[in-house]
Amino acid sequence: MRAVTKVVLALLLVLSLFSLTAMAGEWTGYISDSKCGAKGAKDEHADCAVKCVKGGAAPVFVSDGKIYKIDDASKVQNHIGHKVTIYG
Repeated sequence: MRAVTKVVLALLLVLSLFSLTAMAGEWTGYISDSKCGAKGAKDEHADCAVKCVKGGAAPVFVSDGKIYKIDDASKVQNHIGHKVTIYG
């Protein structure tokens, strides 16, 4: 009976690890500025996004028309106006 319990626990552990990796995702979009938002999610907007962020607008991540706030703007400073892929 003890061996069966160990096998069941091991199986549950493996299944839980698979479920965690299944929740991981990949999103592609643009680092835009909060002033223009989704309208700035294109290559032609890169220079404007940089100017707006330097002027005080917050950088945002835009993917599929949805706008996501970026908690730590310093991590995306070098990617403002660029198309990026985020893994998580």
